[in-house]
Amino acid sequence: MSDQRGDGGAPGRRSGGEGGRGDGRRGERQRPPARERSARHRSEQRPSERARRTDAPRLAAYTAMREVADGAYANLALPKLLREKGIRGRDAGFATELVYGATRLSGLYDAIIALAAGRPVDKIDSNVLDTLRLGAHQLLGMRVPTHAAVDETVALARQVNGAGAAGFVNAVLRRISEREPDEWVDLVSEGVSGPVERLALRTSHPLWIAKALRAALIGHGTAQPDAVEGSLTALLESDNAPAKVSLAARPGLASVDELVDAGADRSGLSPVGATLPEGDPGAIAAVREGRAAVQDEGSQLLVLALTAADVEGDATAHERWLDLCAGPGGKAGLLAALAIQRRIPFVANEISEHRADLVWQTLAAARAEARERDVSLKVRHGDGRDLGEVEPAGFSRVLIDAPCTGLGALRRRPEARWRRTAGDVAALAGLQRELLASGIDATAPGGLVGYATCSPHLNETRFVVTDALRNRDDVELVDARPLFVDPSGQQLPGLGDGPFVQLWPHLHGTDAMFFALLRKR
Repeated sequence: MSDQRGDGGAPGRRSGGEGGRGDGRRGERQRPPARERSARHRSEQRPSERARRTDAPRLAAYTAMREVADGAYANLALPKLLREKGIRGRDAGFATELVYGATRLSGLYDAIIALAAGRPVDKIDSNVLDTLRLGAHQLLGMRVPTHAAVDETVALARQVNGAGAAGFVNAVLRRISEREPDEWVDLVSEGVSGPVERLALRTSHPLWIAKALRAALIGHGTAQPDAVEGSLTALLESDNAPAKVSLAARPGLASVDELVDAGADRSGLSPVGATLPEGDPGAIAAVREGRAAVQDEGSQLLVLALTAADVEGDATAHERWLDLCAGPGGKAGLLAALAIQRRIPFVANEISEHRADLVWQTLAAARAEARERDVSLKVRHGDGRDLGEVEPAGFSRVLIDAPCTGLGALRRRPEARWRRTAGDVAALAGLQRELLASGIDATAPGGLVGYATCSPHLNETRFVVTDALRNRDDVELVDARPLFVDPSGQQLPGLGDGPFVQLWPHLHGTDAMFFALLRKR
């Protein structure tokens, strides 16, 4: 659920508002000169305010930031804290924006903090640095009035970092408040050479990711080399924008109409999708009961594409479907529902025992429907690289949602860009190739293999598939683009030069999902 919560965007001009938080969105307001703002800020600081403890949302945000620093995932740690503290509604949204925005934009904020503090951030205590990042995001990326952003963050620092640190935080944030966001961006960009380097800093992306995404835009046929900078800017900025809450109605178990009746809006991309403008998806009965699920529209579309293509030859005689890397079960849930509708046996395979358990739980509603219709549905715990030997030529459709760097879902996972390294791409390459080879081996002649990643990186997408084609002559590529259609049946635009499909957040509003369709000869 929390993967798709609203959260912080890239720095922009702030707009004022009543109270200490604002609504987390950016806007425009007239600001007095810096000297006047500083004087007014000092006059507004009363001793009773300086001594008070911080509010619950800011404290929860700081606690989540420290857990993320220790290796936790924001989308798991923060909701747990919010539930434990009873923080709901706008306060929960405010805390979520704080954590997601401050984490995503920490690369840019660290450069600004270093200038304002007059020292490198590696010389600042990590606990204090997280407090400063939260304050910087309120000042530079949210609609929080300057005095409230500074006063509340200083109160937080006094509570969690100590009185001495609170004075330091006060001085740094006051210095940050003296400039507009665009002024700070220009200032920290001085001396940075190269357009990609400056763009990476401004949008708070590691340089290796910005370069890899630039190569992917060109390599997938989305942008021409002489006009790629505009596309790259739009893509990197989309990584810092809130991702909408997308829902998938699992056919035969729920309908889009049911989701719409519960307050969602019908998707313009996916025939089984809807988007939730606000509120908790778990409050919708179909989601709570597993008949529908929170799922990116790109993930929905690639499952629908695999099931819409025609199988041929031996595969038509006894259809049988497989999800080779099923954990934690999102795509398996949609694929299983479609298989049950057609009375086709379905197998979900997962190497991790814990994730296999999650798949089993996710498929609870589908399993009940399968029993009712007398359709075989199994969850298998095993290594997908061996399945081609265990089930030789036994499946008519195989989905391989391969483990990847997740560079296509950076907007949903705020800490991912800072944890991944270029070395992770090479480390995953062998696994991806082995899984694809095993999936092809497990496919019946005339059957289909769908290879998918939530990353557009060329070394995880095109190069993996072309290597498979180079090493064997029993498989051929199928143009997948005509299978990606909206609810009206029209092919989606901007899918690349084919036969692969590459979706993009800045073009389609989805995660940057890659999909290749192969047919066993």
